[in-house]
Amino acid sequence: MRQPAKTFQDLIVWQKAHRFILLVYPFTAHFPKSEIYGLTSQFRQAAISIPANIAEGFKKKGLADKGRFLNIAQGSLEECRYYLILSNDLEYGDTSGLILQIEEVSKLLTSYANSILLAVAGRLAHSDS
Repeated sequence: MRQPAKTFQDLIVWQKAHRFILLVYPFTAHFPKSEIYGLTSQFRQAAISIPANIAEGFKKKGLADKGRFLNIAQGSLEECRYYLILSNDLEYGDTSGLILQIEEVSKLLTSYANSILLAVAGRLAHSDS
């Protein structure tokens, strides 16, 4: 059985999301210069938002607040998923490795968020008793 995370850096979902952004930077570095204030910037900001919101949510005291930050991370992940589709369609590079990475982050983030939501539901059910 795993020990509870002491910091956000202990969370596997954060570790995988951080690896994703470390792959996004070199990938977007090869985009055309005309994209620097467009797709490059948007993609990087959305990718950074995933681990940043996981980290911010980790320290929130209330489960509902934690869940809100995880939901923001999920939205940013979906934004990145679209940018991968667009990057591929514009032929800006091979997105296959990034797609595999984002799928892994997505599954972990969904599981983590669902566990928080179940805890919130459990507390609500317990408080109604």
